[in-house]
Amino acid sequence: MTDVNKENISVLNDLIETSKDGEAGFKDLAENTKNPELKAIFASAAADTASAAVELQGLVRQLGGDPETSTSVAGDLHRRWVDLKSAVTGKDDVALLNEAERGEDVAKKSYKKALENTAVTADVRAVIQKQFDGVMRNHDKIKALRDQARAQN
Repeated sequence: MTDVNKENISVLNDLIETSKDGEAGFKDLAENTKNPELKAIFASAAADTASAAVELQGLVRQLGGDPETSTSVAGDLHRRWVDLKSAVTGKDDVALLNEAERGEDVAKKSYKKALENTAVTADVRAVIQKQFDGVMRNHDKIKALRDQARAQN
């Protein structure tokens, strides 16, 4: 395996882990809201991030690598913290949307870092850019919903 492939696989596996964290986070948020609209939005976002991970895993296999299949330890710890905090403070929409936006900020940072990596090949970069555009759309949607929920409180 070439060094370029190894670097591409490493970058893609980092993004797979980020996507898996996002999927798990959005599933948790969907389970913790009583708002049917937010439940649907969070469930849809979980499905979108799961699809992104599957696409990235396919790329890793094409490059001859073993794709990441799990979430990160940091993501797992954060979700447990959110669960504890939700149990203590309640599960209002603003708090859940704040957590969703925080998660999307992490995804934005991971994708930006991947796009800045000069060793990433053009074909891999194109997929990363497409997914980054989706992350940005999702982030902006979550932020707008959060701002709307804040205004109603």
